[in-house]
Amino acid sequence: MKPALQKPPGYRDPAAPQPPPSQPKPPPSMRKPYVPPSFHPNRKRRSFCRCCCCFFCISFLIIVILLVVGSAIFYIWFDPKLPKFHLQSLQTPKFNVAVKPDGTFLDAHTVVRVEATNPNHKLWFEYGATEARVSAEEDVELGSGHAPGFVQGKRNTTVFKIETDVKGAQIEDGVGRRLKDRFRTKELVLVVEVRTRFGIGADRFRLGMVPVRVRCGDVSLKKLDGENYVKVRIELLQLVKDQPTLTMNSNQGGRKQISEL
Repeated sequence: MKPALQKPPGYRDPAAPQPPPSQPKPPPSMRKPYVPPSFHPNRKRRSFCRCCCCFFCISFLIIVILLVVGSAIFYIWFDPKLPKFHLQSLQTPKFNVAVKPDGTFLDAHTVVRVEATNPNHKLWFEYGATEARVSAEEDVELGSGHAPGFVQGKRNTTVFKIETDVKGAQIEDGVGRRLKDRFRTKELVLVVEVRTRFGIGADRFRLGMVPVRVRCGDVSLKKLDGENYVKVRIELLQLVKDQPTLTMNSNQGGRKQISEL
């Protein structure tokens, strides 16, 4: 017998059943994959935040503009001016340095008169309690005193009187000798520091009170006895203003006193 012939590669038997035709694969979908709702950007929330931010910015800008316009109108209408302070007199009716076996002691009494002037035509001032401290050279304290608060009218000048005392204050022997000699020759240098608070008002409204410090110093008793210009330093809202002031002995004339506390 002859061997059976082998079928060539790729040969198909026409009697064999044909497989069903395969369906073509559909083209890939162009739709985006499904994303859960929690991953969607919250456009409404962003829009609300932008609206709030714009609202606050515009409101702040309007408030600033109103404040600037109101301040300008207030300044033009009232023409505000700061108060003026002068050291009217500084007297030392008692200044005694006693040398004892156990040390050197100082007794002193001073009388300070400070003049406050309101130069405004439409505004009044309200002062709080006033404190005055007096010291001599070489940092020797001569005591402090207080004056009550008061309201100062328009175009008004007020003099407030403050008395200070120091009794039995022990000082160094050398300092006591120098103070005693300089007091006798009227070369003793004194310094006055006045601290108070004042507010400004017009008709029915009043602004808040701010602190003010007035320093009159480095002047000898000899200069205080006559007419001399003394440097006065005013510190208000961290601003420093120096102005000369004419001091006069209380026994002399020349300064009109409208009211005294």
